Amino acid sequence: MRLLVLGGTAWLGRAIAEDAAARGHEVTCLARGASGGAPLNVRFLRADRDSSHAYDDASHEQWDAVVDVARQPGQVRGAVAALEPVVGRYVFVSSANVYASQRELDQDESAALLPPLASDVMQSMDRYGEAKVACEQAITSQFGPARTFIARAGLIGGPGDPFGRSGYWPWRFARPSNRAAAVLVPDAPDVPTAMIDVRDIAAWLVSSAENGTTGIFNVGANRLPLREHLAAARAVAGHTGPLVAASAEWLADHGVHSWMGPASLPLWLDDPDWYGMNARDTDRAVTAGLHTRPLAHTLADTLTWELSRPTPGPHGAGLTDDEEGRLLDALAARR
Repeated sequence: MRLLVLGGTAWLGRAIAEDAAARGHEVTCLARGASGGAPLNVRFLRADRDSSHAYDDASHEQWDAVVDVARQPGQVRGAVAALEPVVGRYVFVSSANVYASQRELDQDESAALLPPLASDVMQSMDRYGEAKVACEQAITSQFGPARTFIARAGLIGGPGDPFGRSGYWPWRFARPSNRAAAVLVPDAPDVPTAMIDVRDIAAWLVSSAENGTTGIFNVGANRLPLREHLAAARAVAGHTGPLVAASAEWLADHGVHSWMGPASLPLWLDDPDWYGMNARDTDRAVTAGLHTRPLAHTLADTLTWELSRPTPGPHGAGLTDDEEGRLLDALAARR
């Protein structure tokens, strides 16, 4: 199979390119190279997707499939216009954020979507869902349903996670900020979580391209309440210290954010209107061959990667040692 990966030098795109190359496919990455070069045994085409000439070289070749992880509608619109005549199938990594409501549990792919972003450029992550809808529509309008594969992914985690959401908890349990080995957690044990390993979604995307699979799929794995996710993270880290739970109100009053970002407790959702994001129906993807590893395996490998980083510690999401220490002191004083 001749596979063109738009991107392929950063986390998910790189995992896709590596998986395809390991299977013996002829893989090319088209990217600026800002995140590094292409993986081993993968050809590299340097191009800026915001340029009107980005696809000049690629459009003179034939491809069995293209894989795209973009979030900017203009980049996708340019790609489908230039590549449709030379590409067999378009494989697009979309997001569960495309849905109009994130509150209901067990919604399938037929749920209502947000309106598409009209502009070519998403200026703020607040419009991420609308941008992904626009990308989906650009692809289906050009390639048609018979040549389109769309994976609406939930949270992706695993080794190399640049956002820190999947690595924070195993790292924190392995490296407590205090002598008592206490770890601050949200008092929200039943909040739904879900995480798919980056290697599993990459492998499934490549297999789907090989098989000519088409359609729209919710993609996720390891749907668990937060207490079970934290228990798995504690187990792989060997943590035996106390858990110190704080309410959503107290955490908000002390500047702790939910879900992601600096000064956060990752994966915790403090708004029930978002619970459905981690509780979508993924039966269609499983029927189409999606295989996923246990959460403990993902967390263990992620912890190994986190500890190997030149500067281990929170990155992208989570609390620093000093931040957690101050919060634990404040809780102790209150009690």
